[in-house]
Amino acid sequence: MMLRSLYAKLALVLFGLFIAIGTSFIVISIFTTEKYQQEVNQKLNRELAELIVAEKIILRDNRVNQEALKEIFHMLMVINPSIEIYLLDPDGAILAFSAEPGRVKRRRVDTEPVQHLINGQVTLPLLGDDPRDSDGKKIFTAARIEQEGKLEGYLYVILGGQTYDTIIQKIQGSYILQLSIRVIAISLVVALAAGLIIFAFLTRRLKRLAAEMDGYRSGMPPEELAHSLDNRGRMSDEIDKLGLTFKHMTARINIQMEKLEKSDAMRRELVANVSHDLRTPLATLRGYVETLLMKDGSLSPEERRNYLKTAVSHCKRLGKLIDDLFELAKLDAHERVVRSEPFSISELVQDIIQKFELLAKERDIHIVTNIGEQLPFAYADIGMIERVLENLLDNALRYTPEGGSVSIVLTKRDHITVQVSDTGCGIPENELPHIFDRFYQADRSRKGKSSHSGLGLAVAKKILELHGSPIEVQSVPHSGTTFTFHLPVHTGGHPLPA
Repeated sequence: MMLRSLYAKLALVLFGLFIAIGTSFIVISIFTTEKYQQEVNQKLNRELAELIVAEKIILRDNRVNQEALKEIFHMLMVINPSIEIYLLDPDGAILAFSAEPGRVKRRRVDTEPVQHLINGQVTLPLLGDDPRDSDGKKIFTAARIEQEGKLEGYLYVILGGQTYDTIIQKIQGSYILQLSIRVIAISLVVALAAGLIIFAFLTRRLKRLAAEMDGYRSGMPPEELAHSLDNRGRMSDEIDKLGLTFKHMTARINIQMEKLEKSDAMRRELVANVSHDLRTPLATLRGYVETLLMKDGSLSPEERRNYLKTAVSHCKRLGKLIDDLFELAKLDAHERVVRSEPFSISELVQDIIQKFELLAKERDIHIVTNIGEQLPFAYADIGMIERVLENLLDNALRYTPEGGSVSIVLTKRDHITVQVSDTGCGIPENELPHIFDRFYQADRSRKGKSSHSGLGLAVAKKILELHGSPIEVQSVPHSGTTFTFHLPVHTGGHPLPA
C-alpha cells in the first residue's frame, strides 16, 4: 500500500539512485586510488633496478652470481619486504628469484613491457607479468644487465609483491580507503535524508490535492480548493495549475449537477402538467363521443353539431400540444436545420393573422398591425419564423381579456424588428426570467381561458436562437406584454445580421 503513493515511489527511486551512485563512486575511488598508488610507486622506484645492476655484478657469462644475489635479496627484504626480484635471461626466462620456493608459477616473463619501460616510451603505471600469478599483472621496474655492450639479461623487480588482490583486502588494508568510504556513506545518508525532506515538501500540495479529489469522489464537495495555490493566488507551477483546474472543474460539475437536479424536477413537473393537459381533453373528447354514441337517436342536429364542434376543439388542442412536444424534441436533437431564404415578412404576418381572425372575433379581441412602408425582404427560414409568430400570437390571444387588443409591429433599421404586444394580464417580474424555460410552469391562476402546456414560448426561443436572434420581453402587470425579436435583411445574396 505504501508504494502506491507518489512520495514512496520517489523515495524508493531516490534511495536506489543514491545506492547506485555511492557504489559507483566507491568503486571508482578504489580503482583510481589503486592506479594513483601504482603510478607513484612506479615513479619513485623506477631507477631501483638500474641502481642495483650498477652496484652489483649479478650475471656474467650466463652465470648467476649467487653471493651478490643473496646480498641483494637480504638488503631489499630489510628495506621493503613487498619487493620481489627476478633475474631474467634475454628471452625473459626466469633464472633466479627472491620469492618463496613453490610460489613462482611462471617460467617466463613477457619482455615487451620491460623494453618499453627501459626505453621510457610509456605512460605510468605500466603493468608487467606477475611470476607468482599465471594470469596476473603488477607494476615493476627493470634494468638491462650488459657485459661489454652485450645483453646478458634483465633484472626484473616487482614493486607490489604483497599488493592486495581483492577489493575487500584493499579496503581492510587501507585506512584512507576506509575513511573515504565512511565519508561517502555519511554524505549519501545525509543527502538521502535531505532529498526525502525536499520531496515531502514538494509533494505536500499534491497529497492535499489528491485528498481533495478522493473526498470529492466520496461525495463531499470541497468547500475550499484555493489552498492548492500559493498565498498570492497565482499559479507558480504545474501542481498549482492542476489544483486550479480541479477547482474550476468541480465548480462546473457542481453547477451542472444543480442544473440537472433542477431540470429533472422541472421535467417531472412538466410530465405531470402535460399528463394533466392531455388527460383533460382526452376525457372530454371521450365523454362527448360516448354521448353521441349513446344518444345518437335522441339528439337534435343542433346538439349533435355542438358535440362534434366541442370534440374537434379538444382534438385541435391535443394536436397543438403534441405538435409542440415533437417540435421541441426535434430542435433539441438538432434535427431541424435552418434553411434561410428571402421572403416578405409583411405578407407572412398577414397570412398568420387570417388564421387567428376567427378565434379573435370569438373572444372579442381586436388584432392590429403596423407595418412600415417599403419593408424589405427578410432572410430566414420562413417555416420556422411562421411557427414563432403563430406561437407568440396564440400566447397573446390566450392572455388577452375580451375587449382587448393584440398588435404586431414591423419596423426596419439595420434589421427587421418584429414586436407582438397584447393588453392582457401581464407577467410578474419574478416570472420573467423563466417564461422561456420549457420546464417552467407559471402560476396557473393567471392562465388564459384555456389551459396549455407552456411549450410555445420555449419553441419560439429555440427557433430564434438557431437564427442567431435573441427574443426580448417587456411586461407590466395588468397592462400587457411585448415580445421583440429581429430578423436579418436580405441584401441580394448577403443578408445583414440580425
